[in-house]
Amino acid sequence: MRIAVVGPGGVGGYFGGRLAQAGEDVWFLARGPHLAAMRDHGLRIESPKGNAHVTSVKATVDPMEIGPVDVVLFTVKVYDVETAIPLVRKLIGPTTLVVPFQNGVESVARLTAEFGQTHVAGGTAHITALVAEPGLIRHTALDRLIFGMPDGSMPSALETLRDAGVRAGFDAVLSDQIEVEIWAKFTRLTVFSGMTSICRSSIGPIRDDVELRAMMADAWRESIAVAGAKGVPLPATMFDQMQSTIDALPPTARSSMLEDLERGRRLELPWLSGAMVRIAEELGVAVPTHRLFVKLLRLHVHGRPTA
Repeated sequence: MRIAVVGPGGVGGYFGGRLAQAGEDVWFLARGPHLAAMRDHGLRIESPKGNAHVTSVKATVDPMEIGPVDVVLFTVKVYDVETAIPLVRKLIGPTTLVVPFQNGVESVARLTAEFGQTHVAGGTAHITALVAEPGLIRHTALDRLIFGMPDGSMPSALETLRDAGVRAGFDAVLSDQIEVEIWAKFTRLTVFSGMTSICRSSIGPIRDDVELRAMMADAWRESIAVAGAKGVPLPATMFDQMQSTIDALPPTARSSMLEDLERGRRLELPWLSGAMVRIAEELGVAVPTHRLFVKLLRLHVHGRPTA
């Protein structure tokens, strides 16, 4: 199948690179030094699951060079959605599916408003990876993609994508309850991102500290309460699953928001704990821990503050 990766950062670069390595027809829509490095030297992946080097990479800044594809892996940062939408429009043919693998819970609705229900699936990525330098993706933990149609249908394009992911060696799951999957990640990620960012720490020291562990648990309970008030049927074991997921992470695991914070980049905070607070206000749910995350990080939302 023909696949376009819009936003080949940690998520798009890793999964797109694995798919290309496995022989799929993958195009990367990129820009700047990352694009130049991929064109000149290929795309490298460093990973505990095995390193890879895709020596011949199809990468461009111009979507017209790619043309219509079967599937678009939409993996730009949430704050770049509006800029990326006009580029995606040029990749869509009669049966193209756009699958957003982004943080937050608002991407499917935004893309559906732009492209229509028949062209938009839902997706969520479970991975810790980043662009270590132009042309190099450093992967440290997890490599699961979950995707599906909001109405629970199973189009052949998504079945083909699932099979391609399995051949590429990562965990590809086609779900008939994608909204639940997206919210399940949202409830976890808001806490992981908020805690690691306000503490300026990887997850190991946080989960080993009794008071910080308790604070993290409070934030989990808040997230679950918001999802329940929203009518999202998360599993009854969600809290226990969150603890197990955190405990299974390597102690060096860090959120992408912490990486952005330390590099002075924009933060996705408004679409993570910021969105949790907005939704909670609409539903009348108290989320004091998420409010604290927002307050402590607000000066950094647009990048490193200037004196």
